[in-house]
Amino acid sequence: MPHSIIFVQMEISSALVENLANLSKLQFAEADKLAIQQDLQKMVGFIAELETIDTTGVEPLLHMGDASNVLREDRIQGSVSREDGLSNAPVADHSFFKVPKVIKK
Repeated sequence: MPHSIIFVQMEISSALVENLANLSKLQFAEADKLAIQQDLQKMVGFIAELETIDTTGVEPLLHMGDASNVLREDRIQGSVSREDGLSNAPVADHSFFKVPKVIKK
């Protein structure tokens, strides 16, 4: 049974662009917000246009081309020793790299 997604055409408002910018922690100049609003509206329009295409009998694609992954057999092979791996570290203890704390609570 084919799945069907019903897409409802929506209007991209300046408030929506502002909300998206806020959620993404981005800031835009007013001229840029207008350009983003227009681009998003074009994208929504394109999706609505795609919704009108009859895809009855079209099999879903997993990949865009006929190429398939060329997989190799997993082989255990040598790797860098812990000592060699840590030898060029600016700061390390006997087992780990030491880095500055980046997440604050």
